[in-house]
Amino acid sequence: MYDTIFAKSFSRREQKRLRCGAFLFCLLLVLSLCTVFKPYLGPIHVLSLKLSLVVDTKMFMVNDTSSSPHTAKVENVVAKIVDDTKSSPQMNDAESVLQEILFNDTRSSQQIAKDEENVTKNILTNGTRSSPQKAEVEEIETKKLESLCTSEERTDFCQSQGDIRIHGKSSSVYIVSPETTLSAENISWRIRPYARKDDAYAMVQVREWSVKPVKVSQKVPQCTKNHSIPTVLFSTGGYIGNHFHEFTDVLIPLFLTCRHFNGEVQFIITDKRPWWILKYQPVLNKLSNYDIIDIDSDDEVHCFLSVSVGLKRYRKELSIDPQKYSYSMKDFRDFLRSSYSLKRVQAIKIRDDQPKKPRLLIISRQRSRSFTNIAQIAKMAKRLGFIVIIKEGGGSMSSFANAVNSCDVLMGVHGAGLTNILFLPENAVFVQVLPHGSVEWLAKNDFAEPSKDMNLKYLEYKIRLEESTLIQQYPLDHIILKDPPPIGKISWETFKTVYFDKQNVRLDVKRFKPTLLKALELLHQ
Repeated sequence: MYDTIFAKSFSRREQKRLRCGAFLFCLLLVLSLCTVFKPYLGPIHVLSLKLSLVVDTKMFMVNDTSSSPHTAKVENVVAKIVDDTKSSPQMNDAESVLQEILFNDTRSSQQIAKDEENVTKNILTNGTRSSPQKAEVEEIETKKLESLCTSEERTDFCQSQGDIRIHGKSSSVYIVSPETTLSAENISWRIRPYARKDDAYAMVQVREWSVKPVKVSQKVPQCTKNHSIPTVLFSTGGYIGNHFHEFTDVLIPLFLTCRHFNGEVQFIITDKRPWWILKYQPVLNKLSNYDIIDIDSDDEVHCFLSVSVGLKRYRKELSIDPQKYSYSMKDFRDFLRSSYSLKRVQAIKIRDDQPKKPRLLIISRQRSRSFTNIAQIAKMAKRLGFIVIIKEGGGSMSSFANAVNSCDVLMGVHGAGLTNILFLPENAVFVQVLPHGSVEWLAKNDFAEPSKDMNLKYLEYKIRLEESTLIQQYPLDHIILKDPPPIGKISWETFKTVYFDKQNVRLDVKRFKPTLLKALELLHQ
């Protein structure tokens, strides 16, 4: 009916004009509604970006006048790489990602930055082989991988994060990455994880490990055990068995490497010595909350998110440089006191009105460099006002540490036993007796200088030839007695055999007395 009336009232031309007018009216109505209700609509972001991308011979162009803080970044990235990636088959994927960035700017700035980085990686890393940008990316990645391993004066160590796989039987550590470039695949390291790399004799006794970055697409051992904590792989080979080296080569470096984990770290030991672990159990338990893995014969593939192969170490013996590391020797000694529950922090301060006597610990030795008249020395020290304790190293480490900590003065002939000064309280006095021979350099570097960083008061007593038992073994005009050769002119083994292994000391108590009097004086200060 409506169509009949409509046809009778208007001509065909007029009907066409009316339809056009109705269409325009509806369009204006819709635009008006959009304008009125615009505040209630979700945000519509329009990018102010002029971007040209050649993708399969077609031009992709976007123009607008609004602003976005991320536009310039994307534009610069694309402008830089487009000329060298026109023929890359990966451009289709890049186009899709870029379109999402261009038209969906509702993400956070962190998300946008991450997408921009992914676009760059997608185009550069997967682009054409001739791309100079890809070569630049490979060079950067190669340098990054090369920096994973650090070579210092006394130690080598590698540190990495990500997909880490450790296989004990093959002595291999794999750093697995989907982004490893072909140029980086040739990088690998051979490392002996013991912090005394300059000593060939020690390093021969340390197992060598391979650290290699690999692509995930390569044939890599699959994980059989996954761990959610970092790991530190180190050796108890080398000079383990010598008290001095156990601290300077392993325990102090181990403290530097993993103390910041606060126990949340897994120890992996190569060249494992069970007796050593038992000896230092309190220290190891304080550094790690987990059972140690004996890796050498382990056929499992242990996977971690972070690894350190080898240990950090300061170049000086029994020392830590607080400017280089986050810790000092004071921190390490506090850590030892906590590990062994040592009570005394400060040595006694003698006052004239105080009847309490200072305690003197004489480190005795049985095999070499022992005091042959130790009873006479103790008697003289008691007359001066000391409570004298005579003790030899060995047995329970905890018991010996507590004995040392209870004393105010420690004395002994140069040797590994003097390493126990680490357990002395602050401001205690340390007396190092130097045997006959050119041992001054060793005495200074091994104990004299380190003791100052431990806040100890240092005294030194150099024996005369008459106080050495070497006079019973060589004629008085022999070079060993008359002109002792320094280390370097003779081999270390010869030097050690003559001046350390074959020599004992008979102290001249009258000559030594002023040294103990000086120790008393220092305890008054």
